Amino acid sequence: MSVTDSASGARAAEDRPLRVAVIVGSVREGRLGRAVTDWFLTTAAALDPGLQFDVVDLAEVDLPLVMPGWGGTPSPEAVAALKEISPRLAAADAFVVVTPEYNHSFPAVLKNLVDWHLREWQAKPVGFVSYGGLGGGLRAVEQLRLVFAELHAVTVRDSVSLHGPWSGLGEEGVPRDADVCTGAAKGMLGQLVWWARALRTARAERPYAA
Repeated sequence: MSVTDSASGARAAEDRPLRVAVIVGSVREGRLGRAVTDWFLTTAAALDPGLQFDVVDLAEVDLPLVMPGWGGTPSPEAVAALKEISPRLAAADAFVVVTPEYNHSFPAVLKNLVDWHLREWQAKPVGFVSYGGLGGGLRAVEQLRLVFAELHAVTVRDSVSLHGPWSGLGEEGVPRDADVCTGAAKGMLGQLVWWARALRTARAERPYAA
């Protein structure tokens, strides 16, 4: 790639809207994950109307738990699921993971999605919206930071944590203290957008080599 081509690619990357994949990380019956996601999407759209969101609801993604061995071929079921989901992750400039906390960690279905992919995460920023319990899902987020660091992703420092249904989170998944939670979303999005633009330009100028 020439210097001219690199500069043109970087300018083109800067011009198009940022694409953010919002991953709903819970599939449990009676989950609040989708309601929390809807609150976040409404809040984020008001804070930054220029973002494009793609909701990846893991309740609608049928990725098998059994993975092929090194060099093996995925099952037809896995191929079909990956054909639908992998291009959406690859097209994203950034990610927001909406996760509950299960037993001091995050749901297995979320780890499964992460493990089926590699390049899709690399050199991209990840933000978090967590919920549940007195800790607001923060222990799940801390573990996810370790996982995404291994995948060469950049997790932003600030996150949004919504504390359990009996305290800060209403039955419909809407925070009771809307001002505080909106402020947290604003801080997280500001960092996510900064990193998304910086890393998108960097990837356009020079492909990331893990």
